[in-house]
Amino acid sequence: MAPTFPFSAIVGQEEMKTALLVAAIDATIGGVLVFGDRGTGKSTAVRALASLLPKMSVVADCPYNDDPDDDSTVCADGCPAQHTKVQKRARSVPVPVVDLPLGATEDRVVGALDLELALTAGKKSFEPGLLARANRGFLYVDEVNLLEDHLVDLLLDVSASGRNVVEREGLSIRHPARFVLIGSGNPEEGDLRPQLLDRFGLSVEIDTPRDLDSRVEVVRRRSEFEADPDAFVAKWKRRDGRVRNRIVTARRQMPSVQISDSALESMANLCLALGTDGLRGELTLSRASRALAAWEGAEEVDVSHIRTMAPSALRHRLRRDPLDEAGSTVRVERAISEVFH
Repeated sequence: MAPTFPFSAIVGQEEMKTALLVAAIDATIGGVLVFGDRGTGKSTAVRALASLLPKMSVVADCPYNDDPDDDSTVCADGCPAQHTKVQKRARSVPVPVVDLPLGATEDRVVGALDLELALTAGKKSFEPGLLARANRGFLYVDEVNLLEDHLVDLLLDVSASGRNVVEREGLSIRHPARFVLIGSGNPEEGDLRPQLLDRFGLSVEIDTPRDLDSRVEVVRRRSEFEADPDAFVAKWKRRDGRVRNRIVTARRQMPSVQISDSALESMANLCLALGTDGLRGELTLSRASRALAAWEGAEEVDVSHIRTMAPSALRHRLRRDPLDEAGSTVRVERAISEVFH
């Protein structure tokens, strides 16, 4: 497998890196949407993060990456692992990062049932799709704003239920499909459907670096990586290792991180000031702030964590205001200044 550009070697783009780390610490946040110019490191950051995450334990021979320690998992029909019938054998594998191509067919995404075998031999045969491979990992959609509507509908259904259901001619297969959805795109190529936009926990806007030193450093590191990938990865291995250890520690400590009533009131006041619909904004902001606090080793969520995560958690949940031409990021920052004056 070709070496992956190290996460620690990515220059700048701090908001994007923070959002990805927070989503890796707490998968329930709901994924990350990254919008920005081409060539700003969106795809590189996603693959770099997955490569440094600790390996996960899966049931051997199971195409759905099922957790051997989860007794509630029910094996799908036809799975060679047959969890419920024999003792589970476990193995460690890298966290999967699965690309969902824009032109993918429905069968490739959800999987395909062999109707001919079912009709002639009476056997249920299922070829798992991309959603099965992405279970407990990352599903990455580049140019997500160009994704076809029928695939958007599929993602909405699966992300809401955490299960993929395939039904053809009276046959049905169900399997777990819980993944961190990562989308990237260029805003010049169109907006994202509101239904899918709301499913992303965090939304990040990134720009091309404007300062000379950053641009030079990006080119220098990329050139060094392309000249000798193995040596470059080895050079950054220790720093990536420290990031990996911090993720593991944060995951373990996150449940004990406290959120005071005053912090929750501040989050609610911020969402009220912005006029966000529903309560998903507060829920996402609280989860993201807690994950960031765990990443920083704090015992309690404070104002700094809320201020850091608020733009990513709320900018894509704002209603359009014809009387306010300011962008969503400006509106969130303005509300933060008012609430945390």
